[in-house]
Amino acid sequence: SNQLYDLLGIKQAVDYQVHIGLLQPVDAITSLQVADTLTAWLHVTNECNLRCHYCYVAKTPEHMSAETGKQAINAIFRSAKQYNMRSVHLKYAGGEAAINFNRIRALHRQALNLAEEYGIALQATVLSNGVGWSERKIEYLKQQALNLTISLDGIGTDHDIQRPMRNGRGSFAAIERTLNRLATHSVIPNISITISSRNIAGLPQTVDYLLKRNLPFTFNFYRETDLSASHSDLLYQDEQIIVGIKAALSVIEKVLPPYLSLMSLLDLTRLDAPHEHTCGVGNSYMVINHRGGIAKCHMHLDETVTDVTAQNPLQLIRADSIGVQSMSVNEKEGCRDCEWKHWCAGGCPALTYRVMGRYDVKSPNCRIYKAILPELLRLEGLRILKHSPEFVS
Repeated sequence: SNQLYDLLGIKQAVDYQVHIGLLQPVDAITSLQVADTLTAWLHVTNECNLRCHYCYVAKTPEHMSAETGKQAINAIFRSAKQYNMRSVHLKYAGGEAAINFNRIRALHRQALNLAEEYGIALQATVLSNGVGWSERKIEYLKQQALNLTISLDGIGTDHDIQRPMRNGRGSFAAIERTLNRLATHSVIPNISITISSRNIAGLPQTVDYLLKRNLPFTFNFYRETDLSASHSDLLYQDEQIIVGIKAALSVIEKVLPPYLSLMSLLDLTRLDAPHEHTCGVGNSYMVINHRGGIAKCHMHLDETVTDVTAQNPLQLIRADSIGVQSMSVNEKEGCRDCEWKHWCAGGCPALTYRVMGRYDVKSPNCRIYKAILPELLRLEGLRILKHSPEFVS
């Protein structure tokens, strides 16, 4: 009878995970997602009040002009319409996007009008360092239902050692003030944590801090660029990251909050749906810099393929064979026979090319992904079971 009870419990758990999409039939993997959302990164300013050691942007006081912004939004929606995209996701970024907040207001107003005109759903996110958010800006976010992502790499010095202010002082205290201000307005930002060798030891404490504030977060890995290469101590070893993340996951396991999905917590991996490509680069993603040039990846802002005057910039991005290439994971050496290939899709193509000199090979972070993904899947299952009415006794 105990065996029958156990079998019924297992069946109930499996049925529920199939119902919510956590488990899928094996043959479903052959029908991978077709992009129906055009994501556009809008570099509204090249100015920033921080000097993060891993930043890929060469700072200048330049802002995106009103005319360039207008042309950019028109170009985005032209491409979305021509490719019958169901939705557009705008990312207002910089530099520090909040410095040019009036431009964000104008861009978003225009985007709302075009979305209604074309019958296209619109989502928008402001990407920020979290410094300098006034009550007025926060109220606008709330009124417009704009998402906010804030970069926070640690608590106190764990953050400050890689994200100092322009004057060299730490920025954590200013960000904490912003988080407190957001909380009073019931605005919940998503926290982006960039992990390097400098802050990995403090990751469990960072996670504990965010869980106590009921803030969702994601783990991102430091990616070296020409501008950050002089900070060689940011580079990490696989085992160092694996140990640090597992320690952070132990903190999460003690809480397993209902709001924190672990399905896309780790770097560029996703466990919620099978996919062949790590990101939308070269297919459903465009980056518009402050001058109106259009690039394929935000880490390669100046490697432009076209500009905002193009009739269909996405067509030119898809046709480009010179810039960063996001290959199918099935074309990558070391990935084809991997059981996790449809969940990490081979990692960031820009990073792989920088380290390996090729796009058609597995990510340098492959060992980290393989060590952490099973843990994430286990914790997500426990989290779902904990908060699902069917399993709450």
